Amino acid sequence: MSHRSIGVVMNGVTGRMGYRQHLVRSVLAINEQGGVALSDGGRVTLRPVLVGRNPDKLAKLAADHGIEEWTTELDAALADESNLIYFDAQVTQARVKAVLAAIEAGKHVYAEKPTAENHGDAVALAEAAAARGVKNGVVQDKLFLPGLLKLRRLIDGGFFGRILSVRGEFGYWVFEGDWQAAQRPSWNYRAEDGGGIVLDMFPHWTYVLENLFGRIESVYARAVTHVPERVDERGETYPATADDAAYGVFELEGGVVAQINSSWTVRVNRDELVEFQVDGTHGSAVAGLRNCRIQHRAATPRPVWNPDLPVTARFRDEWQEVPDNAEFDNGFKTQWEMFVRHVLEDAPFPHDFASGARGVRVAELALRSSAEGRRLAMEQ
Repeated sequence: MSHRSIGVVMNGVTGRMGYRQHLVRSVLAINEQGGVALSDGGRVTLRPVLVGRNPDKLAKLAADHGIEEWTTELDAALADESNLIYFDAQVTQARVKAVLAAIEAGKHVYAEKPTAENHGDAVALAEAAAARGVKNGVVQDKLFLPGLLKLRRLIDGGFFGRILSVRGEFGYWVFEGDWQAAQRPSWNYRAEDGGGIVLDMFPHWTYVLENLFGRIESVYARAVTHVPERVDERGETYPATADDAAYGVFELEGGVVAQINSSWTVRVNRDELVEFQVDGTHGSAVAGLRNCRIQHRAATPRPVWNPDLPVTARFRDEWQEVPDNAEFDNGFKTQWEMFVRHVLEDAPFPHDFASGARGVRVAELALRSSAEGRRLAMEQ
């Protein structure tokens, strides 16, 4: 059994997501377990090369985790032939230029979503990667959450019969930044900086819907800015020019209708920050980040509507919890392992730049739908 190490250029790991999920809980966690297991019984560890704009942050990050290599010069990291993979978790506005540079350097590229701010640029990335012959992938982490893995199991087992509809609720209250600090950076609320919940979340909903239920055929959305003014990291008030909530209806192949609400201006009254209810002819399920509950048609109660009497039934108690039946690893880490195997031994990896471009297209159509007030067909 062989054991080797490959260099992974990681750009944008000083940000929250790049640091927590990709560096610490994925790349470093993979190394702690002895590397990625390959089909021949060998293993490969990942040698992170940190890239960013702030040398002080990079130096501290490297020192904290015993990482030897960091640089503010992306070109220098890309020039090293021992670095096989480039990973991008920067703000969306900076992604296209850096990814194109990595592709030109012959690196296999793995990137956060959205891959670009507009569909044209996202398609250009996919075409450039194909022309250069490099492997490419986009993070589609929610497919690997325990709740959605259980939902996938129900679908594969025929639990639902014919699926009729999907209803999704996502979001939480992001503080305005004045009397309590905001949980998200201020650029999220500036359209000129690539912000907005549609561009952030609709690529997620695209891969969730299309991998579980069917291809999107049309989009109708209403994107709004409920909180028009916020306070940034320096304590200065600024106008919020990007959408902070969006209400979407997606028609899927086979007649399935999906409704998904996304909001940074909602207070949570559900079990998890994101939940999907799936209703079918034979049963229904509610899946969150970790848990999944079901109600089969044979166990479906007969609610009676009577506004003159108080409701005594506890509707949530009439659902059954889906057992784990497996050990679920961190979803980001699982997808990292898949991509490494894809690069080294051509293992399957369907979540490529083309699928990422489709998510950007859905977001683009949603914003146009909101502006024009009409349903728009999705070009197939």
